[in-house]
Amino acid sequence: MKLLLFLSTLVLLSCSHISSSKKTYSGHGAESVSSEDLNLYAPKALAKELVNEIESQQEIRTTGLGQLSPNGKNLFFSWSVTGTSQVWKIDGPMRFPIQLTGGDNPTYLQDITEDGKWLIHSRDDGGNEYPSLYKQSPSGGPLELIFGQDKIKTTYMRQSRDGKYIYFRANNISPTVWGIYKMNLATMDKELLFKGEGYWSITDLGEDGEMLLSHATGNVTNEIYTFNEKTKKLSPLLGQNESESYYVKYSAQKGHYLVQTNKFSDFHKLYLYDTKKFKAISTRESMDVSSFSKSRNDERILILYNNNGRYEIEGISARNYKQIRLPKMSSALHTYFGDSTSNGRYTIFGQSFYNKPRSSFVYDWSRGTLVEWTLPSTPEVKTDHFTQWTNEYYLAEDGTKIPMIVKRPKQCIKKSCPVIISFHGGPEGQSIPSFSTVSEMYASRGFVYVKPNVRGSRGYGKKWLNADNGAKRLDVITDIRDCAVHVQKHWSFDGVVPKIGVTGGSYGGYSTLYAMTVFADYFDAGVARVGMSSLVTFLENTAPHRRYVRETEYGSLEKDRDVLEKLSPINYIDRLKNPLMIIQGVNDPRVPAGESIQFKKMLDSKGIKSTLVLFRDEGHGVKKRKNRTLQTGHTLNFFMENLL
Repeated sequence: MKLLLFLSTLVLLSCSHISSSKKTYSGHGAESVSSEDLNLYAPKALAKELVNEIESQQEIRTTGLGQLSPNGKNLFFSWSVTGTSQVWKIDGPMRFPIQLTGGDNPTYLQDITEDGKWLIHSRDDGGNEYPSLYKQSPSGGPLELIFGQDKIKTTYMRQSRDGKYIYFRANNISPTVWGIYKMNLATMDKELLFKGEGYWSITDLGEDGEMLLSHATGNVTNEIYTFNEKTKKLSPLLGQNESESYYVKYSAQKGHYLVQTNKFSDFHKLYLYDTKKFKAISTRESMDVSSFSKSRNDERILILYNNNGRYEIEGISARNYKQIRLPKMSSALHTYFGDSTSNGRYTIFGQSFYNKPRSSFVYDWSRGTLVEWTLPSTPEVKTDHFTQWTNEYYLAEDGTKIPMIVKRPKQCIKKSCPVIISFHGGPEGQSIPSFSTVSEMYASRGFVYVKPNVRGSRGYGKKWLNADNGAKRLDVITDIRDCAVHVQKHWSFDGVVPKIGVTGGSYGGYSTLYAMTVFADYFDAGVARVGMSSLVTFLENTAPHRRYVRETEYGSLEKDRDVLEKLSPINYIDRLKNPLMIIQGVNDPRVPAGESIQFKKMLDSKGIKSTLVLFRDEGHGVKKRKNRTLQTGHTLNFFMENLL
């Protein structure tokens, strides 16, 4: 059977196909979509009963992990209780929350200045991902614009140790040139410190005007430089003439650096680097170091590990790198750390579970006390019956084990049930077990919910992560199909083969379109969200500042066009034979709305039935509550109509 699958795939990918190189649209954002299409593909209303059910699930909202004020007395966090994410604060554990920001567009807390005078926020318009930066008093009041311009991407970087200055980057010089700016928050005067082609960012600030800069050379690779803001001297440190991943901070030891990299191992590890040699200071060999944090008082380092999709933490001394005792916490799906106060006394920790939302705790290192500050609620919904996730795998056609997490209702353990296969985005994302009301809504209706981590996913080592780069994607794209093959072969009972639905967002949306065309015989229905229908037109029209890092992942328009065409679902559109729904945000700067519209219109021209839903006030994904309800409801209805 494997030989037949392999030969059929070769035929599919080598046969003549329609070239998508002819442009059917140009640009991205609202101005690239006609008013006629906006009206034609606007989401339709849902039945009241379904709206009420989804809305009750959306009442279950946990707060963001949050950030403490410098004195540790206030916690500021994001919370979507109003329907969009806004900034709130509480003045102590379990205190009544106070809303600080509002409006239709999500607002995100970026930092609290060390002098305690200002909160720094970012906010974009309708998901267009061109955010502006604002400052606000911690007691509330109006937002004051720091910097923001139309079609300019502005990103907060760091603050000075005294909190009087902030650093941010913006591509206002040119769409592909990033400038790094320093601003005096009192006078609002800004200074351009540095500019460079491609993504540049600050990873840490040192003493006497020294800082560490990262320059992205690809989607997951970069190089590190030291930069002096006084002399403007840029000096190479790591990654030059390489294709490796680095995240670097200053060590507590002068002249040394803390380096997170997978250069010397299949997994990311944390090293101490003295500019001559590397010494490993993380301890878990077969786990990726997902991130790390050094307290600003140079006392401790906290390390976050990815243990097969579950997050665990470790603490070590920032001076001798020996393990330190962490707060005693209950067993959970994930345990992770957040912000620490500058004096190192308080740190935020979080835990999440499969059957209850995340909680935030504050640990006092001097007293050894752990206090829960935010308590999630589940109004009118019982979550103790939620279905657990299990870690499973399926075999690819070449015998490779592909990990997946599965939510399987009890009635489907020995019974054939319809299956939803959900592919993550990225493509370097990772599906992890989590508290998920959406997947539980499917489980409660008798669906098995599956989330694979195909080759190209993070968390399983560098070889796995890079297995789909460029033309290599042709060799592993069949991981999509092989999940369905596994379901058909191993999850059938009494001669009943499960019907299979496929869904996903971004690269997961692309995977869905590919599944429904190239692998049309294996999938019975699909819902693609903000997915690329053509890798050629996608790269031609995505935001210019993103193009070069995406080409390192998918291939170059100039050099790899034939591969990009072979990997474009729109070139196999004649093979689509089962129901398809496409969902797209109009303001999306990453995957332009034209990707979805061109696919829909080509289907229409061939008389192939499909559904397109456009959200005019969303970007790369749906964030507003009313739109989340519509997206969830239409997707759920679609799969129930076509799989049950």
